[in-house]
Amino acid sequence: MSSSRHIAVLAFPFGSHAGPLLSLVRQIAKAVPDVIFSFMTTARSSGIIFSQDYNGGPHNIKPYNVDDGLPDGYVPSGNPVEPVELFVKAAPENFTKAVEKVEAETGLKIGCLISDAFFWFAGDMAEKMTVPWVALWTAAPRSVLVHVDTDAIRQALQATNESGKEDQKLDFLPEFSAFQKSDLPEGVDVVGRPESPFEDLLHKMGNKLPQANAVAINSFKELDPEIGKQLNARLKKFLNVGPFTLTSPSSIKPDEHGCLEWLNKHEPNSVVYVSFGSVITPPPHEISALADALEESEFPFLWSFRGNVEEFLPKGFIEKTSGKGKLVPWAPQVQVLEHESVGAFLTHCGWNSISESMRGGVPMICRPFFGDQKLNMRTVEAVWGIGVGVEGGVITKNGAIKAMQQIFLGEGKKMRERLGVLKKLALEAVQPNGSTTRDFSTLVEIINQL
Repeated sequence: MSSSRHIAVLAFPFGSHAGPLLSLVRQIAKAVPDVIFSFMTTARSSGIIFSQDYNGGPHNIKPYNVDDGLPDGYVPSGNPVEPVELFVKAAPENFTKAVEKVEAETGLKIGCLISDAFFWFAGDMAEKMTVPWVALWTAAPRSVLVHVDTDAIRQALQATNESGKEDQKLDFLPEFSAFQKSDLPEGVDVVGRPESPFEDLLHKMGNKLPQANAVAINSFKELDPEIGKQLNARLKKFLNVGPFTLTSPSSIKPDEHGCLEWLNKHEPNSVVYVSFGSVITPPPHEISALADALEESEFPFLWSFRGNVEEFLPKGFIEKTSGKGKLVPWAPQVQVLEHESVGAFLTHCGWNSISESMRGGVPMICRPFFGDQKLNMRTVEAVWGIGVGVEGGVITKNGAIKAMQQIFLGEGKKMRERLGVLKKLALEAVQPNGSTTRDFSTLVEIINQL
C-alpha cells in the first residue's frame, strides 16, 4: 500500500487496555484507508489481540513489538505489579526507539501519535516530533476527571482534614456528593507519602492530558453529561467514541462449555452470573464465603472461575450445587449477559464489564478491588442506581446473600428499568446522527488534517 501518512499507536500491554485501543484504531483505519497505522505493544500483548479473527479487519494496520522492559534472565517474583512497573520504567525510551525504527523501516515519518492515556510521555514525544497527540482513556469519564484534578483534590483533602477523619466526603467536587475519599483510585489522595511508580505515572498523566490534541473515551455523552462538561472545560477536545460494545463489538467465540444451553433451562431474571474478569482472583476466604452463599441461597448460578477449582473451593461444593449451579473456566460474557435468564452480575466493576452489563440490561453486585473499580462501584450504586456494592466492601456469606436478595427479591425491577433507559441512550448515541458518531467524525477530522 502506498501512503505518505503514517500514525504510530502506543498501546499499554496489561489488563483490558490494548484490545479497546485496537478496536478504536480499526474503526479509524476503515475511515481513512490511505493512512498506515503502526500498532506498537509487547510481543505477548500483540499475540493476544491480533488473533485469527483479525483477517477480516483493515489491512492498513501493522503490529510492531516493543521491548517489555524485563531484564535478561528475569525470574517472576510472584508480585503481579512488578512486570508492569518494569515496563512503565522502560517505556518512554523503548517506544521512542520503536518509533525511530518503524520510520527507518517504512521510510515514512510519523505524522501523529495515538496512545493509551496512561502514556503521558507520548505528549513529550509528540511535542518533540511536532505532531498531534491523541490519547484514549479506556475507562469511565468520572475516573479520568479525578486524575486530571488530582492536585486540586489533594489540596482540598488536606484543607478539610483538620478533624482527622479517616474517610472524607468529596462534596467539595461538583457531582461527587455521594463519594468518599476511599472511593478514589490509589494514589489520587497521596498525602505525606511517596508515590509508587504506577501512581507517579497516573499523576503525570493527569497533568499531561490537557495538552493532548484530543482525549477519546470508551463511553457515550449521555451517560454522565455533567462530568463530560467538566472534562470539556479541562481538555482541548474531549470525545466520547463508545461504548465499544456497540461501536465495535467483539467477534462471537464458541460457547465451548455450554453456558447458553444451560441458561436456556432457567426462568427469566433468575440466574446470578459470577465473573471477576481476566486479571483478578479474589482472596481464598472470599471465594470460600461466596461458595457458601451460593450453596445456601435459592438462586441458580453460572460462575466463570479462574484458577484451580479443587484448591480454592470448599470440598464437595460442586457436587452439592450441581442441581442449580454451573462452574466453567470461561464464559462468552457478552452473550451470557444478554441472555434473558441472567438477573444479576457479580463483578469486579471493571469498565468493560460494566459496559457489557449495561448492554445486557443486567443489575450488578459489585466487589471492586483496585484502580478505578471503587469509583465505578459507587457510580453504579449511588449515581445510576443499577447495582449494589457488597456489604463492607468484601465478600462474606451473609453479605453476598443479602446482595442477591436485594436484586432478585427487591430492587432488581427498578434497576432493569434504569438500565433500559441507559441502553436506549447508548443505542441512540451510535446511530448515524448520534453523539458518539459525531465525536468519532471529529476524531477522524483530526487524523485527516495530517
